[in-house]
Amino acid sequence: MDHARSAGGFPEPNRDPLLQPFRIRNVVFRNRIVSTSHASMLDDGGLPLERYQRYHEVKAQGGLAMTMVGGSAMTSPDSSWGGGQLDLSADRVLPHLRVLAERVHRHGAAIMCQVSHLGRRATAFGANWLPVVAPSRIRETRNRNFPKEMDEADIARIVGDYARAARRCAEAGLDGVETVTGGHLIGQFLSPRTNRRSDGFGGTVENRARFGLMVHEAIRKAVGDDVVVGIRFVVDEGVEDGSDVEDCLALARLFEREGHLDFFNCIYGRMDTDLALSEDNMPGIFQRSAPFLDHVARFRREVRLPLLHAAGIRDVATARHAVGAGIVDLVGMTRAHIADPDIVARIVRGEEARIRPCVGASYCLYKKVNCVHNPASGRETVLSHTIAPAPRSLKVVVVGGGPAGLEAARVSAERGHRVVLMEAGARLGGQILVAASAPERRDLIGIVDWRVAELERLGVAVRLNTYCEGAEVLAEGPDVVVVATGGVPDLDGLDGAELCDSAWDVLTGSVAGKDSVLVYDGTGRQAAPSCALRLAGEGRAVSLATPDEALALEMPYTDRTSYRKRLAQQGVRPIVDVRLIQVLREGNRIVAVLRNAYTGLDVRVEAEQVVVENGTIPIDDLYRALRDLSSNRGVTEPEALMGRAARDGASGRDPGSFALHRVGDAVSSRDIHSAIYDSYRICAAL
Repeated sequence: MDHARSAGGFPEPNRDPLLQPFRIRNVVFRNRIVSTSHASMLDDGGLPLERYQRYHEVKAQGGLAMTMVGGSAMTSPDSSWGGGQLDLSADRVLPHLRVLAERVHRHGAAIMCQVSHLGRRATAFGANWLPVVAPSRIRETRNRNFPKEMDEADIARIVGDYARAARRCAEAGLDGVETVTGGHLIGQFLSPRTNRRSDGFGGTVENRARFGLMVHEAIRKAVGDDVVVGIRFVVDEGVEDGSDVEDCLALARLFEREGHLDFFNCIYGRMDTDLALSEDNMPGIFQRSAPFLDHVARFRREVRLPLLHAAGIRDVATARHAVGAGIVDLVGMTRAHIADPDIVARIVRGEEARIRPCVGASYCLYKKVNCVHNPASGRETVLSHTIAPAPRSLKVVVVGGGPAGLEAARVSAERGHRVVLMEAGARLGGQILVAASAPERRDLIGIVDWRVAELERLGVAVRLNTYCEGAEVLAEGPDVVVVATGGVPDLDGLDGAELCDSAWDVLTGSVAGKDSVLVYDGTGRQAAPSCALRLAGEGRAVSLATPDEALALEMPYTDRTSYRKRLAQQGVRPIVDVRLIQVLREGNRIVAVLRNAYTGLDVRVEAEQVVVENGTIPIDDLYRALRDLSSNRGVTEPEALMGRAARDGASGRDPGSFALHRVGDAVSSRDIHSAIYDSYRICAAL
């Protein structure tokens, strides 16, 4: 579809398909971009209090058409996975939902809520300690519960619970509700994988649809004709014994014919294992952008209700294609709004190039709902997405151009300070340059590229190939110095470290792989598995050892399971529960001595190469040289980082002195989010 373009290369606002209004029943969506429901974990005992409300209000302020709350919101007391869900099973939620709806509506956005029963995905061993119920007694691998097969009383009770939960949403002033198929209870009835019943609720398509049809009939009667009712609907389970495309289409036609639904929110695949959830439902780093859009397009050709879809649609260009090509009517950019809640506002202002990109790191699924490079997301009650100007301008010198240094320079410049950024290398990016050299993590470079563009816009003086010592920093006459010098691979204290290479060496290509390699992972993060995959892909015989009980523990589940899958496919040998004690040379071979955590016995593993990933050692020489010269002696109090004290350390300083802070891996070996969060909360108060 051809769209009129502005001088900047983007569609004119009045012709942009993303900015056109869309109507469902009496609800007019002001544009086509929405945020779908997800478990933010911001509730307080099942209630949407201030943290929850503010998180969604900020999205409404940012201009989207609709925010959907209540990821897996529980309709019934036996629909809990142990916490982190809105509780719609009692009237106590009503006053808080009313306030939430008012706050979202105030900014011109619609608000809907997902209402659901988890079925076998719930827990019997927490929260209300009630038996898990499902159509059939089939255990779910991911949530590990054996359900009770539902009888007629269970069915009647839960259908009523759905209706009462939806009514509470309508009474609170929400614009609509959405149910869920997928791995939730309605979907468990729909799928032959999970429905083995021989009564009127199992077997044929019509029988498997009966429970869902009863639910939607009850919801429509409870909410009336003005409230939008949709269903998050699987268009293909993608597995032989499940509902295929034709089965799902037959089910969809039944729901359309009954006339109680207003839209399909299309999803693909299953969620009954971590691997299925991460590769066939919520795409992670190994999946391409918008991987299920073709499946939705096929579904579109066969149904008549409006469609919504959200799965790996991280950028505006893809969203614009999905709407402009007529594949969907509303496009969900849920994780993208965690990265930048102002997406629509930026499009309208002609600032599309300034949208903070979602880099697909799935950190928001790991540390809900924190974005890997937006520290304000999920912390809206204590941090602002908009940086306020400082009362006076300071001279800020930032040393180090990795994620911590880039963020320190960006935030300081946004505050109106005069900023100089000094980087020893020829490129900005620090350890992200190493991480992004792995193909599966290449999109992480967006963290760097966005900040480099922002520094150019803000006029920050960037000096590359500049190795700083104390004199160079002091010559700038700083009011504040931020040391973001990062770290170097930690092989400290390892007997035989001189015989080892680091994961950085392999990922950057500075060291070639040999025919047999032992990779030791002391972190559980992505670097060592990426290294092992690269070596195995070159045809090397690779073993991956870790002191943890399994590989890849310190990751989002989307990464963890996807790495494990590919490591297995590549024939990488896992060795768990061992520590690397010593590395020694015997002839032309290297021997790694691994000690089992449980037996205390040592195992010798021969290889031609040993690669070690054990985090980083802080590069803190500059910090130590400046510490005693600074007004705060280089101390950043924990209370200051938590927002409980003045943070700049520059006010009231002695003439000629400066406040000194260090951030990121210059403090200790952590992750990208921690480094950026350090810099944001220190520099946002300078």
